[in-house]
Amino acid sequence: MKYEAVIGLEIHVELNTPTKLFCDCPNRPGDAPNVNICPICLWLPGALPRLSQEVLEKAVIACLALNCTIEPESAFDQKVYYYPDLPKGFQLSQHHKPLARNGYLDILVDSRNPRRLGIHHIHLEEDVAKLLHETEDRTPISLVDFNRAGAPLIEIVTEPDMRNPIEAMEFLKVLRTQIRYTGASECSLEKGSMRVDANISIRPQGSSLLNTKVEVKNMNSIQHVGDAIAYEIKRQAECLEKNEPVVLHTRLWDCEKQVTCAMRGKFSGPCVPDPAVPRIVIDDDWLALRKAKLPEMPIQKGERFIASYGLNRDEALIMSQDRELSEFFEKAVRDYLQPRKAANWIAAHLIPALKDQGKSISEIPLTPERFQALLCMQDQDEINANAAREVLLRMLAEDKNPEKIVEERGFRQVSDTDALETIVNRILTDNPSGIQDYKSGNMKVLGFFIGQAMKATQGKANPKVLNELFIKKL
Repeated sequence: MKYEAVIGLEIHVELNTPTKLFCDCPNRPGDAPNVNICPICLWLPGALPRLSQEVLEKAVIACLALNCTIEPESAFDQKVYYYPDLPKGFQLSQHHKPLARNGYLDILVDSRNPRRLGIHHIHLEEDVAKLLHETEDRTPISLVDFNRAGAPLIEIVTEPDMRNPIEAMEFLKVLRTQIRYTGASECSLEKGSMRVDANISIRPQGSSLLNTKVEVKNMNSIQHVGDAIAYEIKRQAECLEKNEPVVLHTRLWDCEKQVTCAMRGKFSGPCVPDPAVPRIVIDDDWLALRKAKLPEMPIQKGERFIASYGLNRDEALIMSQDRELSEFFEKAVRDYLQPRKAANWIAAHLIPALKDQGKSISEIPLTPERFQALLCMQDQDEINANAAREVLLRMLAEDKNPEKIVEERGFRQVSDTDALETIVNRILTDNPSGIQDYKSGNMKVLGFFIGQAMKATQGKANPKVLNELFIKKL
């Protein structure tokens, strides 16, 4: 039988506010254990939670970036369960009245298959403490770090609209880009500021049933999400082929073995309205001010790049995917007549170099003005392409102008015709058979000659001048 997958995601995004959701403790989970805590986030008797205005603002802007409708009224509930990472025995979350509903994101798996994937709702909730499992004198122990308790989260619950791992991965990429643009979160799966649970079921092709789903956790990259979903689809199909029922439960993704493993039974405790946190009421004027703060989003920015700078669609997509990078590009092409060249240099050389170094554009000394100056030096034949690439790499680490690096490293291009003519004559004299091959119609020999000349000048010769000299002599 042919099966169809039904996939929905639950995505926790940690908001990067200075303080936690209900208290003034610093929102820095990575600090030394149990230093950012107070009676509110430990939920000691008598502590009264106070909702952070900045958390609410960032959450609303993130919801707007995901095309959601903000609810006029939302409220917190007590999600009751007992676990060592939850000292009060319940988690404050918005189960019955979430902050936003009915969002969507458009993905493009390929040029012929655009898809709109729905978001059921987004709600605010507090994070729980962090459990650390260690061994002391050969005895397993568990320690609790409450720094993370009370950190602000939004949980994004999608509709079960995805049908394969690729769609789920593309959805996460678009969602990450949209939220990063707002500045509400870094959305890093690797660092834990975005966590994804996937709910997967399968059904006969063409059916509209929603069958028993399995939840998969512990995926710390978008690729792992795709791999885990693909494995789980295969596992469930094999169960059905063996007439084994698919049981509702939670599984963990083992990235080393590339398998999902059973973790625990799936259950949901009661959710009751919380009496301590007032309901959130949002009026039209307040919401209009937050909408005005929403930045130009990637799709709109990409269209503007096509219209304003003559980029093709792929170039515009790359230049608009990251907000910092898009701002760098726009500043670099200000008063520069070749924006497509700048975009190609960023895509082909700058982005790969940043990826190799594990850095963002804001973490390097390279400025848009210096980048433009480097391109202008190449345009004016002061340096060749090889030297320009070398200078660019040095500018990522050194707080220097390209002119200074060129002078210090001796990268300036040799364009003096007399000096290069001497080298050309010598190479032709040393290669009479190459001259004969060229005259016989072997044009590849010209590339060999130019390569020899570049080697003789340690890569400093102007290839255009060399090409003209060789053709003239030959």
